[in-house]
Amino acid sequence: MIYLLSIIASLLAVMVVLTLHEFAHAFVAYKCGDPTAKMAGRMTLNPIRHFDPMGLCLFVFARFGWAKPVPVNPNNFKNRVWGSFFTSAAGILVNYLSAGLIFYPIMLLTAKYVLPLVAGKYIYYFLGGLTQSLFWNSIFFSVFNFLPIYPLDGFNMWEALDKRGNKILQFLRAYGSYILLGLIVVNILAEYIFVFRYINLLGLIMNTLSEVVARPIALLWGMILGG
Repeated sequence: MIYLLSIIASLLAVMVVLTLHEFAHAFVAYKCGDPTAKMAGRMTLNPIRHFDPMGLCLFVFARFGWAKPVPVNPNNFKNRVWGSFFTSAAGILVNYLSAGLIFYPIMLLTAKYVLPLVAGKYIYYFLGGLTQSLFWNSIFFSVFNFLPIYPLDGFNMWEALDKRGNKILQFLRAYGSYILLGLIVVNILAEYIFVFRYINLLGLIMNTLSEVVARPIALLWGMILGG
C-alpha cells in the first residue's frame, strides 16, 4: 500500500511539474509574438492538454520522460533569436523557480508542522512523498532539460544563439535523440543490472547536478527559516 501511495504521489507531482514546464513554453512564446501554442490550446494549466502517457509513465518510474512538445513557429517571433532562446529557457527557469520558491518551503513546512500531527501512516507517507516529489522532480526536470542534447531545451537554447553553423550542433541535431535514448536506457538498466552502474553517465550527471543546484535553495531557506 505504501509503495502504491508513493507511485500516486510521484504521478501527481510529475503532472504538476510537466504542466508548469509546458505552460511556461507556451506563455513565453506567446509573449514573444508566436500564438501557435495558444491557438493549439496549450497555453493552459490543464495537465490533460500536455500529457503524453508514455512519457508520463517513464518519468514516474525511470525519472526521465516527456510531455507533448509545445508547438512553436519561430517565424512569428518579434526577434527570432531571443524569442527562440527565451521560449526554450522558460520551462527550465519555471521548474527551478517553483522548486525553490514554492515546493521546497512546502516540503520543509509540511515535514516540520503537518506530518507530526498526522495520525494515519498512509496519509503520512503520501503527504511526505508528494511534497518531496514536487521538489525533486522540479529539480530533476530543470536539470535534465538544461542538458545540451537534442531535442532538449538546453540544445534549443544553444542552437538559438549559434550563428556559425556549429558542427557539434549539427551532429547533435542529427543523432542527439539516439544518444539521449541510449543514455536513458542505460540509466534504467543500472537500476536492475549492477554492471550498468559503471557506465551510467546520465545518472551520474543528473545526480551530481541536481545536488549542486538544490544546495543554494536549501541554504537560502535555512537562513530564512532560521535553520
